[in-house]
Amino acid sequence: MIPRSLSDYLLAQARGFPVLSLTGPRQSGKTTLVRSLFPDHTYMNLENLDERAAAEEDPVRFLRTHAQSGVIIDEVQRVPALFSYLQGIVDESGQMGKFVLTGSQNFLLLDKISQSLAGRVAICHLLPFGIGELKSVGLLPNSLDEALFAGGYPVLHDRGLSPRDYFPSYIQTYVERDVRSITNVVNLSTFQRFIRLCAARTGQLLNLSSIGQEVGVNYKTVQSWISILEASFIAFALSPHHGNYNKRVVKQPKLYFYDSGLLCALLDIHSADQIANHYLRGHIFESFVISEYVKSRFHAGLRSNAFFWRDSSGHEVDLLIEDGMASLAIEIKSGETLQEDFFRGLRYFRKLSSLPEDAMYLIYGGDRSLPRRDAQALAWRDLPDLQAKM
Repeated sequence: MIPRSLSDYLLAQARGFPVLSLTGPRQSGKTTLVRSLFPDHTYMNLENLDERAAAEEDPVRFLRTHAQSGVIIDEVQRVPALFSYLQGIVDESGQMGKFVLTGSQNFLLLDKISQSLAGRVAICHLLPFGIGELKSVGLLPNSLDEALFAGGYPVLHDRGLSPRDYFPSYIQTYVERDVRSITNVVNLSTFQRFIRLCAARTGQLLNLSSIGQEVGVNYKTVQSWISILEASFIAFALSPHHGNYNKRVVKQPKLYFYDSGLLCALLDIHSADQIANHYLRGHIFESFVISEYVKSRFHAGLRSNAFFWRDSSGHEVDLLIEDGMASLAIEIKSGETLQEDFFRGLRYFRKLSSLPEDAMYLIYGGDRSLPRRDAQALAWRDLPDLQAKM
C-alpha cells in the first residue's frame, strides 16, 4: 500500500476520540487505509446486504458485539439508526478508537454525526493521492501533462489502470448511485450535463444564473447541485479574500475540482497529449495546484485557509494563504518557460499588501525551482516543499 499522509493524524485522533469518521470521494482509498491502520478491528461493509440487514434488524446487538474489540463500519450512512444507539454505547464503554466509520457521502454522514455524536467523534477527510504521496514512492508521472491526465485516484497508480478506461465508469457510478441517494435528481442526464458544464468553467467566477440558463434549471437547483458536488468531494468553491487593500474586490467564489484526472475526463480529454494544446490547460493546472494545497490541509487534519484575490479592475492573485497574521501570495502559470509577465499580479498585490518578498511564490509548469527578483519560482513537482512551509 502507498503510504498516506493522513495516517499519523488518524492514529493520533484514535487515541483521543471513541469514534473516528473518515469521509472522502469513492475510491479514494478510505477502506484500504483504515484496514491497514486498525488491523485488529472487525470490518463490516453496509453495502453488503447481509451485513446491512443485521445492522437494521438489531442495531444495539450489532454495535455491542464489536464495542470491545473494535469495528470498521464502511458506508455507515446506509443504516442511519446506528447513530442513535452509538452515542450511548461509546459513553458506556469509555474506550478510544473502537468505532471507525467511513462513507463516501459527506453530507449524509456529517448530518447524522452532528445530531448524535458531537464531541465524541474525530472527523477526517481522505482525498486522492497528492504529489508528495506519489513522489515518495516514485510514482509521480514524468511530465506535467501526464500528471494532470492521470490525477490521484489510487486504483490508477496501484493497478496501472488507464484514466481513459477508469473515469467514464466512475462518473456513471457517481451519478447513478451517489447523486440519486443524496437528493431527488429526476433527470440524471441533465445532472451529467451540469457537471460537464462546471468542468468547463473550472477556475472561473461561479455564475449560478448563467449555469442554470445553459442547463435549463433554475438558480436554486444549481445552488443545490453545487452543494452535492462539494458534499461528495468532486468539486469545491474557493472564496474571494476580502482584506482591506483599498480596492473593490469581487464577491463571487471560483469553482475547482479535487482531481485533475476526473476533470480531464469530464472535459472529454482522452490522452495526456491532448492537454498540451487544450484551451483550458491553464485552468486545469490552476485547479490541480489549488486542490493539492487543499488536500495537504485535509490530510493534516486542518481546515482550508485558501482564498483568491481579485479586484474590480481585473488584478488577481490565484491563491492567497492566510494563517493568523502570516500570508502567502501565490500565482499559478502552466507555462514551462518563466516570463516576466507571470509576475505582474504578484508585483501589483505586493504594493497593496506590503507582504515581504519571501511571501511571494510563482508555481509554474517547468521543472526547475529558482529564486527570482519578485518571487520564488517553484516547479510543479516541488509543490510538497511549499506545502511543508504552510
